[in-house]
Parts: sequence; structure tokens; C-alpha cells
Amino acid sequence: MTLARPALALLVALAAAGTLHAQEGQRPKSFQVRFDEPGPDSGKTSFVTMTPGWHVTSGPNSGIYYDPSWTATGNYKVETLIHLFDPPKGHAEAYGVFVGGKDLAGAGESYVYFLLRTDGQFLIKQRTGKTVKEVVPPTPNPAIKPYDAAAKSVANTITVAAGPETVDFLVNGTKVASRPRKDLPVDGTAGLRINHGLRLHIAKFGVTK
Repeated sequence: MTLARPALALLVALAAAGTLHAQEGQRPKSFQVRFDEPGPDSGKTSFVTMTPGWHVTSGPNSGIYYDPSWTATGNYKVETLIHLFDPPKGHAEAYGVFVGGKDLAGAGESYVYFLLRTDGQFLIKQRTGKTVKEVVPPTPNPAIKPYDAAAKSVANTITVAAGPETVDFLVNGTKVASRPRKDLPVDGTAGLRINHGLRLHIAKFGVTK
């Protein structure tokens, strides 16, 4: 199934459409996970259904999480709402979305990813195989809501909007970066990119045209 209509942008709607049949506390069978460096400790990562959405404890592995049917091509918007819980002090790891995914299970995996770091900065990178190119280095922006220990968690909406000429990157509705579309291969599978040692709740994920 391709999430290509506004009505399918909310996970509640996805559940109603029959996409999320997994029981609470289990990973939907359709989901795929690919770690950057898989190893014997990969089982320490938890990705489970927790209505509305999913809860992730990423353990020692960074990687991507996706349903192969999530495709974003042409003019589209990929958007997610992610809650970050109690990151370890000084642990500036990142979380967010990827687009343009191709050969995600193979040696030639490629995608563009837009992430927020736990220290309040965003970054954009492009992976091709084992090569990772920095598109935008870690950059602070006031649109990013910082983690507040008193509140125990913080929520940010992360969006990639691909238009005819440009690809815009937004946080909480504010554009923080833009690049010419011709410079970024953004047609393909979309999903989540989550680095190691994080505890998150993905309350919303969708692709709209």
C-alpha cells in the first residue's frame, strides 16, 4: 500500500484501513529494519506497535525502519511526529525520516535522510552504499523544540516536501533548509531513520500528495 492520500497521513487512519494488525507490543510484520552495522546485539533494539503509532528503543544500533509499500514519488510531503524521551546526557544522536530509498535490502542501498539531533540541531545526509555524503551539517534552528527534562519528553514534527524544483525540509512547519530537486534523488521508499541509544514514540507518519 502506498500512503498517497491526505486521509492516510494519520496512523489512526492507517489502523482503520487495516495496515496495523499487529498486537500492542509487537512489530508489524510488514516492517523492515536495516542496521548500519548489524551484530549479535541487534536484538536489543525494540520497535513495537503502541497506539497511536510505534514505540522505539534503538539500543546499540543505528538504522532505518520502513514498510516497503511506503513510496513517495513526484510531488509529495513526508511527515512524522516524533516524541523524544529522556536522552542520555551528552548523547547527541539523531532521529527523523528518509526518502528516495532504493535497494534498501541490498548492497547498493541509497536514501536521503533528514534528522534532528537531541542537542537541538538538524542535519541532512545522503547515503549511497557505504558512502555517506553530508548535505547540510549539524545546524541549530529555533524551530526545533529542545528536550525539557522537567517535561520528560519533547515532540517535533519533521517534514520533507518535494516539489517540482526544490526539496524543502521543515521542522514544526518552519522551513529550515531547501535544496534543488535535481541535486537529490528523493523518489523511492520513505521511512524512519533512527540512530542508536534513543527512546522515541512515533505518533504519526504519512505520505501525502
